[in-house]
Amino acid sequence: MSHELPAKPEPLPAEVFDSHCHLDIMVGNRKASSGDPVALAAQAARSTVETIVADAKSVGVTRLVTIGYDLPSSRWSAAAAEAHPDVYAGVAIHPNEAHSATPEALAEIEELARLPWVRAVGETGLDYYRDWASREDQHASFRAHIEIAKRTGKALVIHDREAHEDVLAVLAAEGAPDVVIFHSFSGDAELAKRCAAAGYYMSFSGPVTYKNAGYLREAARVAPKELLLVETDAPYLPPVPHRGKPNAPYLIPLTLRCLAEVKGMDVADLATAIMANGERAFGAW
Repeated sequence: MSHELPAKPEPLPAEVFDSHCHLDIMVGNRKASSGDPVALAAQAARSTVETIVADAKSVGVTRLVTIGYDLPSSRWSAAAAEAHPDVYAGVAIHPNEAHSATPEALAEIEELARLPWVRAVGETGLDYYRDWASREDQHASFRAHIEIAKRTGKALVIHDREAHEDVLAVLAAEGAPDVVIFHSFSGDAELAKRCAAAGYYMSFSGPVTYKNAGYLREAARVAPKELLLVETDAPYLPPVPHRGKPNAPYLIPLTLRCLAEVKGMDVADLATAIMANGERAFGAW
């Protein structure tokens, strides 16, 4: 893992936003463990929220949504969004931490979700790849977050890793909130069609640029432009040609240009469409 930050790409011809990043990890608010080389590399760059926002704006990425994954990161994300007018927040307990989704913790997540600068409940969902929390705990936490999103009127941001069928089944059984976003969309074209039929947003990240991810590009091709979002998941999942380096919101143009090529769209037109989608999904900027 290189500690060198990637070079900035060519600026976009129109504004766009990063629908999902983890600023707390990038600035070192969460101390990375030796088992998380991506976070260690990102923290070695010694970024601040101000520099991350400025670097993103320099290439046309004018707003960021920083996402919580446990109580400390959710508190931090809400505070960062309050302090920085171009940053919004999501708050939740990640499925890998679902064992910590106690009634008290969930009550605080709901309290945070009611803040005006918190625009999403997430990331929540199901992760069958790691199974760090039992599936029973994951399902219970996911259902609780769905209800919080509905009670607060905020977007639901879903982490779905190797759990497509169960994620869709839980949403159907519980009744989905008005806005559902599949973060770092990882399904194929068939899943994209099912999400589109349900009106769910699909947010694509760096892996859509990877050589071996043709299924993601096919999913992006069939996804309606009205339901497309773009994200970094920074400091994770950098687009090519920067695999092995920490990701950052200023790399959004690489992923967006890939999506525009896949969709056969002008880059500026796609950016404009995604900004409009963001206002519908997260509320007025």
